[in-house]
Amino acid sequence: MVRTVVAGLDGSPESHAAAEWAAREAELRGLPLKIVHVWVPAPDPLAQAPLMGVETQQQWSERIPREAGEGLRLRHPGLDVTEDQVTGTPSDALLAAAKDADLLVLGSRGLSGVGGFLVGSVGLSVVARAELPVVLVRAGEQAADEEDEASRAPAASSRPVVLGVDAGAPADAVIEFAFAEAARRATALRVVYGWNLPPYYAYGFALDAGLHEELSLQETDSLTEALRPWQQKHPAVEVVLEPRVGSAADHLVDASREASLVVIGRRIRRGALGAHIGPVAHGVLHHSIAPVAVVSHD
Repeated sequence: MVRTVVAGLDGSPESHAAAEWAAREAELRGLPLKIVHVWVPAPDPLAQAPLMGVETQQQWSERIPREAGEGLRLRHPGLDVTEDQVTGTPSDALLAAAKDADLLVLGSRGLSGVGGFLVGSVGLSVVARAELPVVLVRAGEQAADEEDEASRAPAASSRPVVLGVDAGAPADAVIEFAFAEAARRATALRVVYGWNLPPYYAYGFALDAGLHEELSLQETDSLTEALRPWQQKHPAVEVVLEPRVGSAADHLVDASREASLVVIGRRIRRGALGAHIGPVAHGVLHHSIAPVAVVSHD
């Protein structure tokens, strides 16, 4: 199978931002880009209404990926861009279209007046079930304009990649993805991880500065050891460790303000409870300023 980057497109501004982000990512990876548009036919009564027949709907919907592809080829000469229109339930169709892809990129609507994403049911369903990395991009400055077309190496493109990691159980797939993304962008990797105080400090026992530093160093030493193989594989990537007490999601959202990409993990769950995303991923997805990559792992 030919490796690809896949972008889901529904014609919305956020999906066009996602396609643009995916085009730049495909260039960085040296891979072709496939734009996928899911056509959901109208129910029969609506489809038979005047000027709203099935043929008219389909012709209109075929313009969305075709025109987007034409624009991307103009802005990214040399990039291999193909378009595909599929039918079915959007989340199922997108997952099927991207089953052999390296990466799936989707749009997420920016919340009006505040930073963050409004992650719809399709995006959440895809993220919760996908076994390939999924990136959510919102319409707006940091999505569509992450790299200014007039100057390809400005401050925006030098923003670091932020990695959120569980210091107690770091996942290799998530770490590898984050290091590779930082290496492709020739930028630093900020590793943000939250840790909590021992339970007895929650009941009023004072924590002196020396013990606080000792506990923080223990977490840092453990994570440094886990990162060592990836630092050896990507020696040019500058790594900054940032231990934080408290909510990992809150710290990652804060770090996203200066990030080109936030990378988080999602454990694959095949049990009776079915697929879902954890609270940290949920918080980051809904409030991050930067695009978010969710990397599934066992």
